[in-house]
Amino acid sequence: MKHYPLSKSKFLIIFFLLLLLSLPLFLFISHHAATSTTAATPPPSLPIPGLKIRPGYSSYDSYIHHQLNKTLNPKLRKIWATRDWDRKIRVFTEFFDHLKQKGLLSNSSKALCVGARMGQEVEALKRVGVSDSVGIDLVPSPPLVVRGDFHRQPFDDGSFDFEFSNVFDHALYPEKFVGEIERTLRAGGVCVLHVALATRSDKYSANDLMSVEPLKKLFKRSELVYVRTVDGFGLDTEVVFRKKRVTRAP
Repeated sequence: MKHYPLSKSKFLIIFFLLLLLSLPLFLFISHHAATSTTAATPPPSLPIPGLKIRPGYSSYDSYIHHQLNKTLNPKLRKIWATRDWDRKIRVFTEFFDHLKQKGLLSNSSKALCVGARMGQEVEALKRVGVSDSVGIDLVPSPPLVVRGDFHRQPFDDGSFDFEFSNVFDHALYPEKFVGEIERTLRAGGVCVLHVALATRSDKYSANDLMSVEPLKKLFKRSELVYVRTVDGFGLDTEVVFRKKRVTRAP
């Protein structure tokens, strides 16, 4: 059998056909690689004077892993469930009693504790009469705490009358942390944060707050009720916001 060499024109035609056939595969691979890289890189937080985001996280997964190192520490969990249990409930009870006296919390309130770990603050709410209370944390602790990421709360809009948190410093994205609180609060609902202003937080903190001013900027749909000094397990300031009611034009 004779073999006839391809002419130059036929060779070019075959070459371009192969190139066209391989183009969709090339575009798919390029798009997949770009998407994977983007997903592994957290978007930058909004720059706010007086609020510093700590560096060092290559991805959101690395941030979550770092937080779980503390939450899942067996020694700490034993301390939280035994030695610290009654002491923290007693202190939280005093905080919540004060809020009830101020008319910011009532027995009929539906309450959420954000970043509740073992649930001492949830138990304290129940003991002061706020029976419809629950907490969220990366690691659930039934029946008081369900699984949840405070950057993406697993609740519908307007689900709660009252939200409490003492883990603002653990938020990698403070604007998402606050945005989720405002989303799940009902109009007129109250949010209470315990934060550290005079001292820096521990190695698991993801941000450093220098004053109350950044919080006032972050709570876009709420008004500041008051600020007071407290002694709350290393946190020195209580900041209270109330979500604004929607006013309809006549």
